[in-house]
Amino acid sequence: MTRYALKDICTELHSGKGISSSEISDAGKYPVIGGNGVRGYTTKSNFSGECAVIGRQGAACGNVRFFSGDAYMTEHAVMARGNSICDSRYLAYALGQMHLGRLSAQSAQPGLSVKTLGEQVIELPAHEEQEAIVDVLGKLDDKIALNSQINGYLEELLLARYDELFGLFDSSACNGKLADIGEVIGGATPSKKRADYYSRDGIGWITPRDLSNTNKKFIAHGADDITQAGYDSCSARLLRKGSVLFSSRAPIGYVAIADDELVTNQGFKSVVPKPEVGTAFVYCFLKRSARRIADMGAGTTFPEVSGKMMKAVELKLPELETCKSFSAFAKPLLHMQRKCEAENTELESLRDALLPRLMSGEIDVSKVGLTQLNSHLSGC
Repeated sequence: MTRYALKDICTELHSGKGISSSEISDAGKYPVIGGNGVRGYTTKSNFSGECAVIGRQGAACGNVRFFSGDAYMTEHAVMARGNSICDSRYLAYALGQMHLGRLSAQSAQPGLSVKTLGEQVIELPAHEEQEAIVDVLGKLDDKIALNSQINGYLEELLLARYDELFGLFDSSACNGKLADIGEVIGGATPSKKRADYYSRDGIGWITPRDLSNTNKKFIAHGADDITQAGYDSCSARLLRKGSVLFSSRAPIGYVAIADDELVTNQGFKSVVPKPEVGTAFVYCFLKRSARRIADMGAGTTFPEVSGKMMKAVELKLPELETCKSFSAFAKPLLHMQRKCEAENTELESLRDALLPRLMSGEIDVSKVGLTQLNSHLSGC
């Protein structure tokens, strides 16, 4: 291993440029990359190639991800492109192990300073070993990305079929409320002063933060579970599998499906679908109505949708036979999405276990069985 300052192993180490929100949409040619990933798309680019992207500010401060392609990098992202000494993808893995968010306190302004980043010392093995490590970890990340891409296509197909059968929102055609198609249920938080109310292996308890930290559609557990005593101590109600979670504050509009029985905190107004309506319809309705519901939010500190507001959300009541047909169409799509997400969870755990051991040399990369790994990756 040889030690280098980050600035000495990069051909580029700088932040991107600001872009007007009016230039960002869902349909541009180039992804707009901020500190926490893709913010949308635009018609122009300011980067081409491979690099490690480092989040500069906020909750994404210190986050690192690898990017390859053409994009518009914003001022909230720092691009670190390796030189002949350092493979850019290896650099992303190495920087991800350095907990860069801790450096924000060393900057005059909140966030990461490019100058401070450039002075960080990084240890590198020979280039050939970097490539071998990237080959192993890259296979895992490529499979995770492929599964995510497949799920994205399935989501588009699901929502397109929903639009075809049920149409877009038309206030003049509304003849019902959300409460007509499912029971709206809020959540609660057991006392944080009672350690015995929380556990690592209890009743799944979901907060909006749990959904902000994942792009997964199905969820059963968050960062914390609660115990039976914690559940009994508060007004939280158990949501059955297939319930649709909808965050009602901070922020409004995260939508997910309960993959098992669980409860939420008070930041949700979830919907338990009527059996004849089904999970798929309620999920798609809330996805398509998220912005409209968010506009209903009230509050001086931050907007919030109350249970009363949520129950009163207007809609055109669907024909039950059409719901039945849509549920049948959606069933294999949801099954495949759930399968891909479960495999990604397994692959992420494998990658995260391997990564520090490969980087430190604890595991000899030449002894990692790529044949077995490739066999493992032939799943979803």
